Amino acid sequence: MKKTDEIKSIGKWGRLHYDYLYSNKRTVINAMRMKDTLQTYLQDFDRDVEGTFDRLVKQTAEAENVTEQLKSIDQMEWLRRMNNIRNRAEEFVLKEFVYQ
Repeated sequence: MKKTDEIKSIGKWGRLHYDYLYSNKRTVINAMRMKDTLQTYLQDFDRDVEGTFDRLVKQTAEAENVTEQLKSIDQMEWLRRMNNIRNRAEEFVLKEFVYQ
């Protein structure tokens, strides 16, 4: 089976985790292939991590007072701050979930 066939309909986080497993823990992938659980595992992983990422971005934006009001007053400042928040959340998710 080709590598891309296994990760059909998997989002960003699931694909990144699969690539990590493929490069570093091939036996885990092979065991899941034999049990036919790889696709389900990656879909569940992607859904869970996407939810965590979204919650983290939302909570951080609230804590740092990055609101719709700021967006209406100064769009560039809002965008800069939201990009910063998203980048930090992505780094956290990659370190704590994807590359484990």
